[in-house]
Amino acid sequence: MTSTPSSAALTRTPGGPAAAAPGTSLTPVFVRLKLSLLRNGLRQSTGRAVAYVASLAMALLCAAVVLIGLVALRGVEHAGALGVLLVALLTLGWAVMPLFFPGGDETLDPTRLVMLPLRPRPLIFSLLMVSLVGVGPVFTLALAVGSVIMLAHGAAAAVTGVLAVVLVILVCVALARAVATANVRLLTSRRGRDLAVLSGLFIALGGQAVNLASQKLFGAGAAGLSALEGASDVVRWIPPASAVDAVRAASDGAYRRAVLGLALAAVALALLLWWWQRTLTTVMTSPDSSTLQAVEKDSGRKQRDAGSGLQRLLPEGRTGTVMLRMLRYAWRDPKTKMGWAMAFGVGLLIPVVSAVQGNGTLYTAFSASALLGMQMYNQFGQDTSAFWMVASTISTPRDAYLELRGRALGLALAAVPFVTVVVVGAAALLGPWSAFWDVYGLSLALLGSLVATGALASALFPYSIPSEGNKNIAPGQGAIAWFSLFGGMLVSAVFAAPMAGLTIWLHVAGLHGLLWVLVPVGAAYGVGVALLGMRIAAPRVVARLPEILGAVSKG
Repeated sequence: MTSTPSSAALTRTPGGPAAAAPGTSLTPVFVRLKLSLLRNGLRQSTGRAVAYVASLAMALLCAAVVLIGLVALRGVEHAGALGVLLVALLTLGWAVMPLFFPGGDETLDPTRLVMLPLRPRPLIFSLLMVSLVGVGPVFTLALAVGSVIMLAHGAAAAVTGVLAVVLVILVCVALARAVATANVRLLTSRRGRDLAVLSGLFIALGGQAVNLASQKLFGAGAAGLSALEGASDVVRWIPPASAVDAVRAASDGAYRRAVLGLALAAVALALLLWWWQRTLTTVMTSPDSSTLQAVEKDSGRKQRDAGSGLQRLLPEGRTGTVMLRMLRYAWRDPKTKMGWAMAFGVGLLIPVVSAVQGNGTLYTAFSASALLGMQMYNQFGQDTSAFWMVASTISTPRDAYLELRGRALGLALAAVPFVTVVVVGAAALLGPWSAFWDVYGLSLALLGSLVATGALASALFPYSIPSEGNKNIAPGQGAIAWFSLFGGMLVSAVFAAPMAGLTIWLHVAGLHGLLWVLVPVGAAYGVGVALLGMRIAAPRVVARLPEILGAVSKG
């Protein structure tokens, strides 16, 4: 089936002609379309199906743990503050995650529906309903239900809780869809894409703020929940957290405050739907970059020789060419640039935040090598549809090895200096300097391990990064992307285990004067593991080249 629903598909009735009576609901059609896209995506390979099932099971397990944990706090004093703040944090996640970690499908992309005879108002209702099908809404439902059970005491509170659960889910989903629709063309122009990269840095800062708030939430414990009341008194007036606070108010007999809390959430839902309708109408009626290509056709042409100076410093042959291509992607391609910017920003931010908190350790500097090393994953998918030109030059394992090595060297050209700066800075901020050798050596070994597993994951678990729109993962490939990433990180930890063992042995044996050897040994070990991983991945790239080409070209 095609990825975009046709007009006939949206109007055909079972066993009848391709026409439907006015007012026919599109919701069942969109739900079937979404399930069909998911089913067809899983049928493409057994690995993809296994990865999706594993990620789904993990998400459901987390939802169950959250639900049980909140129910266990029922009757605990000040538990209401925890419920209100958790819903507020979840809402923030719904607002920002669709922009930078989208995992939607064609049914949620309004640009794919512009040629269909659909009106915004009924389309919004159908899209809202189909958005409720997924892991995210299930997790939101578990958290909302757990919060209501934790707070509801009495019949009035129970009725209020049912309304609160519905409002929380609808507000979160509507917020995500409205934000995504308003920014659906953010990445369609060079200027807008660069702005998205800058926004990504602000999101990184916001993510750290959320992390600090989460640590405060879970660190308070049942006995210290009173410390959350101050923040809760402010957040409880912000929808949809106001709906959860309404349950607490109804339990206390404050019915006016309960009605006000529900009313705030309902008004917020109405405003979000109105904003969504306005932006959806704009997206579906205004021209986009595909019709205005001549305006920016020559943008960037003045800088076509910008890399000539760098090119003279790189090795000759295919290795230097691949390195230059990778560095140009990191500078020019908006999505690649966003990934690198996020890795640099968050990798530098984590040790700084730890230093500000006063409870960090030098080992937080591992974030630099971990985040930069992850840029080695899905190397072929980062080329998008242009990978066919690269694939045409790969016919032997030697060709594949040189391609992977060039990409790894391009990454190392930026990663190694950055890791060095972060570790040195963290040692100066957090100390002690005696741990510098441990952390720096292990960071280099971890970086090499991630390069090795990234090369293997690129060959075994490729996925497409759509060149258009705001998606970073093609529909139906989200599970395999997350599975390859987290699975690769676990394998990288195993690869780096010998260096960790050597570090522990030197400390246990009291050979502190020899800790400096961890730096050259870690560097040599990282290089060796990376080369070994690329050697193993190279023949697999050649053997699976048609499958890789098909997987990365789906976007």
